Amino acid sequence: MTVEDTYKTILEPSEGIFTEKRSKFIALAFPVRTLDEIKTLLDAHQKKYYDARHVCYAYMLGAERTNFRANDNGEPSGTAGKPILGQINSNELTDILVIVVRYFGGIKLGTGGLVVAYKAAAAEAIAAATIIEKTVDEDVTVLFEYPFMNDVMRIVKEEEPEILDQSYDMDCSMTLRIRRSMMPKLRARLEKVETARIQEEEPTELTD
Repeated sequence: MTVEDTYKTILEPSEGIFTEKRSKFIALAFPVRTLDEIKTLLDAHQKKYYDARHVCYAYMLGAERTNFRANDNGEPSGTAGKPILGQINSNELTDILVIVVRYFGGIKLGTGGLVVAYKAAAAEAIAAATIIEKTVDEDVTVLFEYPFMNDVMRIVKEEEPEILDQSYDMDCSMTLRIRRSMMPKLRARLEKVETARIQEEEPTELTD
């Protein structure tokens, strides 16, 4: 089975504007990694656009693309957040927040018109962004005795993980980072080094 270890996100914040029947939709896309970042950005833009009729948004987090939310902020249900999220999905993006600010122009658009407008605004912001591909990396910490340092370093040289941390004494440790698809081979090789053992860590999960 192939291990998926890449994902797409945006490089920098971007903006798009869509106008329909005098209503102005300002779309803002941001690269994000955490719910705290999202909350900070939402708070800041709700204050910045305090005079707007609606400040709607959608976000997607994580390489697995399972942590997401869409918010209509007072628009009819499903007419704002869902089409914004739809644009994130159609571009297969994650670690992204898209905010769409609406200034009402005095003419109602109807539910169909709103869906089209929020979708178009979000599409404009994403189209203006630089889309990049990132690797999904994993970390491993190996503990071993000093006499077996050369064995560990040989594996590091051949497998080429990033060294995040290292401690050398009679009892040594090294924390390494490598692409997810390459981790099984690295772990297997490290576990074969005499006295070596992998330090298992409890996984951390994002909570809303």
